[in-house]
Amino acid sequence: MISVENLSKSFGSHILFQEMHFKINPRERIGLVGRNGHGKTTLIRMLTGDEKPDSGQISAPKYYRIGYVRQKIDFKKETVLGECMGGLMESEKDHHWKAEKILAGLGFSGEEMQKHPSLFSGGYQVRLNLAKVLVSEPDLLLLDEPTNYLDITSIRWIERFLLNWRHEIMLITHDRGFMDKVVTHTLGIHRKKIRKIAGDTGKYYSQLAQDEEIYEKTRLNDEKRQKEMELFISRFRAKARLANMVQSRVKTLSKLDKKNRLEKIKTLDFSFKSRVYKGKTVMRVRNLTFGYDPGKPLFTGLNLAISAGDRICIVGKNGKGKTTLLRLLSAKLNPMHGEVIYNPGIESGLFEQTNIKSLDDSKTVAEEILYTHPDVDQQTARNLCGAMMFEGNDALKKISVLSGGEKSRVMLGKLLATPVNLLLLDEPTNHLDMESCDALLAAIDSFEGAVVMVTHNEMFLHALAEKLVVFQEEGASLFEGTYQSFLEKRGWYDEMETGGLSALKNKEIFQTDKLSKKEIRRRRSQIITKRAKITGPIEKRIEAIEDEIEMLETDMDKNNRSMQDASQTGDGEKIVALSQSIHSCQSSIDQLFDQLEDLTEKLMKEKILFDKELEALEQEEI
Repeated sequence: MISVENLSKSFGSHILFQEMHFKINPRERIGLVGRNGHGKTTLIRMLTGDEKPDSGQISAPKYYRIGYVRQKIDFKKETVLGECMGGLMESEKDHHWKAEKILAGLGFSGEEMQKHPSLFSGGYQVRLNLAKVLVSEPDLLLLDEPTNYLDITSIRWIERFLLNWRHEIMLITHDRGFMDKVVTHTLGIHRKKIRKIAGDTGKYYSQLAQDEEIYEKTRLNDEKRQKEMELFISRFRAKARLANMVQSRVKTLSKLDKKNRLEKIKTLDFSFKSRVYKGKTVMRVRNLTFGYDPGKPLFTGLNLAISAGDRICIVGKNGKGKTTLLRLLSAKLNPMHGEVIYNPGIESGLFEQTNIKSLDDSKTVAEEILYTHPDVDQQTARNLCGAMMFEGNDALKKISVLSGGEKSRVMLGKLLATPVNLLLLDEPTNHLDMESCDALLAAIDSFEGAVVMVTHNEMFLHALAEKLVVFQEEGASLFEGTYQSFLEKRGWYDEMETGGLSALKNKEIFQTDKLSKKEIRRRRSQIITKRAKITGPIEKRIEAIEDEIEMLETDMDKNNRSMQDASQTGDGEKIVALSQSIHSCQSSIDQLFDQLEDLTEKLMKEKILFDKELEALEQEEI
């Protein structure tokens, strides 16, 4: 268990968080969420000792081991397998099979395990670092954006691996679907404070929104009470017979804690500009073949028709040709054989990670967007900057000082500057935080043109894909249907029980006694019925309290208006009666708000328990 007490951290005048308290309990899998720049990675670096807090302390049991995947590459062994075995505990130094299972799950073939680590790309070298940490089985596993280094089959493998992890995990990822499947708790940095709840990100953000709504209602109610008391004091301070009531309000005012208005948090809010296209077919791909080595094509004979409004996702292992196919579709590359035919009137927009290098470090954000298209004027450029969260002086930042995530937002802003009817997107979610990914998903969904996208993000695949171009061992092929349909009808080659190492890792690590589909349906029905029986009365009570509060607030408004009339006529008896009525009404409202808060918390806890049971059943179906 790790205990964090009174932790604060700032860089200059920029405060990341203040007086942070939380615990990581045994076997908890915690998802760490918060916007880019709010301190998630800094917190992880403090847990590893790489960063020091301004105040507070982090305590852990003696001999508690923390594993963290570092970007630094420092390999000492001659083979990938040997390097991974270097992470094994002293008592398991000869357990090569354990390292083999981890490496296979992360996409290394048996042949690749015998190669020197320096022969692999940066992404695969980071995977090897991840494998060394996983095989060491630390007490706390810290993962900062692990899906950035992994392809979709490896992401699905590590998801199952983490679900069976016997120790603690803290995970940062922009992939909401991946996080929600893995975590037991969500830890959020929000408004320089931290909150931990049992459940996934959906429950966390729902609770956050509810709390902020209650806070704002309470703040407005307090402000209203304060103004009423100040008005009463100023009007009747000189009247001797009301001196006690005036003094009572003065004391109450002095005890009131002033609640500040919640600062509006910036978020991406944008849409792609659609260029009108009246045709049915956008593009045709005929017998497409390509390879950088003429003797080893990445794919052969691919045929594809892209229609107006299509949502096509390109999926598969890294290094198999997904980005290459996107570059062929955008005419950045020429095919070895076959052809890509654009219909007249098609205007495409391309987003790819390597395009970040095309940004001019000497330009500002506003200048980069301004010079994207002749039709973009100064005001349009600043509007697009605002949509990408570069408001005010932030739009005047030089490209050279931006983070990777900020540069990705600039590339998105440049793409927004031109009306298009075909979007070609290569891993657009990399470097974006979770909220920005949600905004991007909404923007793609509402785009009127066709979309072809390379992604490993299963939430995007489930939400958008209508067709798939799938890269597996046999090359590229078209699947007509949704991603869920693909998983049910075809599935990933690596996850099939074909014998050998792939099957070994699945059987040894993940084998459980499966329930029948009929039994799963029966249990699900029982859980849903029980949930409705327990949560239904709570929800009804919450609704009744909200109605009661609304009625009392209406009465308060009437009484306040009557008080003003009585004050003008000098009707002392009526003023006393109305004051008592207002006080009684306000007390009732305060009590109801307290009840509402308690009931809301109780409802959330009950729902979390039932959702966990349903999630456990869903795992039986995988």
